[in-house]
Amino acid sequence: MHQEEARVRLLDAAEDLFYARGIQAVGMDEIRAASGVSLKRLYQSFPSKHELVAAYLRHRDERWRAALADHVKEHAGTPEEAPAAVFDWLHTWFTTPGFRGCAFINAFGELSAVSEGVARAARDHKDAVYAYLTGLVRELPVSDPAALAEQLALLIDGAITTATINGAPDTALRARAAAVTLVKAAAAAGTERA
Repeated sequence: MHQEEARVRLLDAAEDLFYARGIQAVGMDEIRAASGVSLKRLYQSFPSKHELVAAYLRHRDERWRAALADHVKEHAGTPEEAPAAVFDWLHTWFTTPGFRGCAFINAFGELSAVSEGVARAARDHKDAVYAYLTGLVRELPVSDPAALAEQLALLIDGAITTATINGAPDTALRARAAAVTLVKAAAAAGTERA
């Protein structure tokens, strides 16, 4: 098995196990067994569990943001529809079997005090989501896209957390309604100032 193949198998196994059960509940031997990669190869690829966790988060970030962007691109016919499409995607994600909330918030809660790499990966993910939202709302006639993007990011994290705790996927739809209201208000204010 090549090093890159082993790395991908380890990251996939880590993602499945860490997301489903939590980081501290899963040992390296369990990841080794689930991936089919030798313990020696595991430690060659990731010398510590914290390095594996940070890599898993970066791997998940790429896939999560790509899936979100693909959905928005496919379902938003106009720039005005893009923010609502974000929350439609969240609703779909919330209804998937095994949904356990935000992997980045979960990991930050478990390990941020002892792992700067995990804390950085979580912050980088949140910053990248904010940057994506800022790009979406820059297409709208709003005077302060950064402020609107921050409000949408807060709605996203609130919806994810609430859906996780309450087991209520429709939280995304309520957050969607709030997002549409925010976007309309920001666009109306931006048009008045223009």
